[in-house]
Amino acid sequence: MQIQFPKRFKLLSDFSIWFLLFSLFLRVIFIVWQFSEINHSIFGLVKTIFYGIFFDLGILSFVWLISSFYLLIMPKKWIGSIVDKSLIYFFFTLTVLLFVFTFFAEITFWDEFKCRFNFVAVDYLIYTFEVVKNINESYPLVILIPAMLLITFGILFVFKKRGSFRETFSTKSPFKTRIIPFIIALLIAGFYVAYIKNADAEWSENRYTNEISKAGIYSFFAELRNSKLDYETFYETLPTDEAFAIVRANLKNPQTKFNADSISIRRTISDSLASEQRPNVVFVLMESMSANFMREFGNDKAITPFMDKLAQESLLFSNLYATGTRTVRGMEAVTLSIPPTPGSSIVKRPNNANLFTIASVFKQKNYQCNFFYGGDGYFDNMNAYFGGNGFDIYDRGRGSILSDKIKAKRYNITDDEVTFENAWGACDEDMYKKLITVADKYHAEKKPFLNFVMTTSNHRPFTYPDKKIAIPSGTSRNGAVQYADFALQQLFEKSKNKPWFKNTIFVVIADHCASSAGKDEIDVANYHIPAMIYGANIKPEKIEKLCSQIDVFPTLFGLLNWNYESNFYGQDVRTTSFEPRAFLGTYLKLGYMKNDEIMILSNQKKKHFYKWNKETNGLNKIPMNNSFSKEAISWYQTADYLFTHKKLEEK
Repeated sequence: MQIQFPKRFKLLSDFSIWFLLFSLFLRVIFIVWQFSEINHSIFGLVKTIFYGIFFDLGILSFVWLISSFYLLIMPKKWIGSIVDKSLIYFFFTLTVLLFVFTFFAEITFWDEFKCRFNFVAVDYLIYTFEVVKNINESYPLVILIPAMLLITFGILFVFKKRGSFRETFSTKSPFKTRIIPFIIALLIAGFYVAYIKNADAEWSENRYTNEISKAGIYSFFAELRNSKLDYETFYETLPTDEAFAIVRANLKNPQTKFNADSISIRRTISDSLASEQRPNVVFVLMESMSANFMREFGNDKAITPFMDKLAQESLLFSNLYATGTRTVRGMEAVTLSIPPTPGSSIVKRPNNANLFTIASVFKQKNYQCNFFYGGDGYFDNMNAYFGGNGFDIYDRGRGSILSDKIKAKRYNITDDEVTFENAWGACDEDMYKKLITVADKYHAEKKPFLNFVMTTSNHRPFTYPDKKIAIPSGTSRNGAVQYADFALQQLFEKSKNKPWFKNTIFVVIADHCASSAGKDEIDVANYHIPAMIYGANIKPEKIEKLCSQIDVFPTLFGLLNWNYESNFYGQDVRTTSFEPRAFLGTYLKLGYMKNDEIMILSNQKKKHFYKWNKETNGLNKIPMNNSFSKEAISWYQTADYLFTHKKLEEK
């Protein structure tokens, strides 16, 4: 007996063909976009397409599961009724519009991050105001929205002309024929849920190839499911006591005395017999300020003239690397002085208050700690994190309030204090003016201060006040970089006239690079950031040792001759006992680099060992080094252990 596919499913089957063709078209766009950087052998391209279709079918299985369930439960006598037609027309149009929107969104997401949807896309669901406003300011929505609607209704018209709707409405298939597609869809969808992980698309050593092999919607929901990662479940581990012994051996030096608990890194650092200095500290965490924007690191476009000058007058870290690719990673690194742990940054996790942070050290020295952000600090959980860890808050809150459990004070940056703002908040100049006003206040009260400011201007849509620099606002990243440099110069120029300036140290560092994507698992060059310490009694010096964001404050504390309790992984890089290394992470990948060798740990308990070619920025696999592997595992395993076991908290 011949089994004929029910004509009731004509619309669904035609939609499936359209979706596969559209997905293939999008994949070809990405292949052409990154052609010079992907595996473009015939075999490589065929395999990329094959994997892509496999994951596209996974998406379709869920579409079929939902749609076939509706077609199954609709009574036979109601097929083709007004209710049936209305529901199918409405949900078909909505589904096509959502998929067209997703295809457009994937192109803009690729433009920004050079990857399919990942945890960033999931995170941004929470902060719709900033994201929607940023999209509106960055892309021509007056063109994109009509284009999406035109494509959607064009597809609707073609399907109607093909008779897809007519056959769907006119064929009164019996229940027993409608249940077969539903059962098949249920089995296939169940197979994908139970056995197929998004990481299964990562068949190549070329990261771009792996990303193109994925399907954006599948990736999005995979990240939604895996927003939290248990280190011990997904990553290779050592016995806990062995891991801590290795880390403590690396942190040990003549100035360090560990406490009695061996499953800990808490220790007392007695830096010097010299008298401690207590200058004010202005800490500037600059949005997306890659090292390669500066002349100091080879840029010839003269877009950071002030920072280039400042570098020659500061203690400059010329070989320092960010721990991650997002602002919250940079905040985590400098405030907690900890390697990145898999999944979300600690800044965004629950139970992240009352931790031992840099504010803990500053408050031991009787400092007032303030955090400044030009947008609403609700974004990325910044207010909860900084407010819960010793900082008072200055931001552009739109009604969001601090939890009753947070003791910090919060001050709103008012409209009359803002001359320009975009989706991400007030421009850098306005934030620096506010910082100076607060510095004046605490100087008048004879209270030393730590003013920590997170800038926003060097971020898409790259808009800033007109006529400040030669490059017009909103035209390019170079313009945003040049404005950020100009605004920083204004901070220094306006501070120089203040009575507190001569007794103030300025620390300038990037949160992460402007781009982090590359063909390898971790693109090492795109973690290189500038960091400078200037002012008070700081002598100009260039530190060429390989080091990390987590080392900046421990180095500053050493410069100030501070004796303090530490629960930090960072170290004073000026000491002879410091062994150069850096920590480089993504959401899933954890890199540990020494010299030109890097161990990369990933979920599914995988690890790879590479030699980094600085000239080509390429990673070449080398034989596994077990000692190096244990060291890498120890840093990350213990960092995760301390947070999950609440041993990062203040005593």
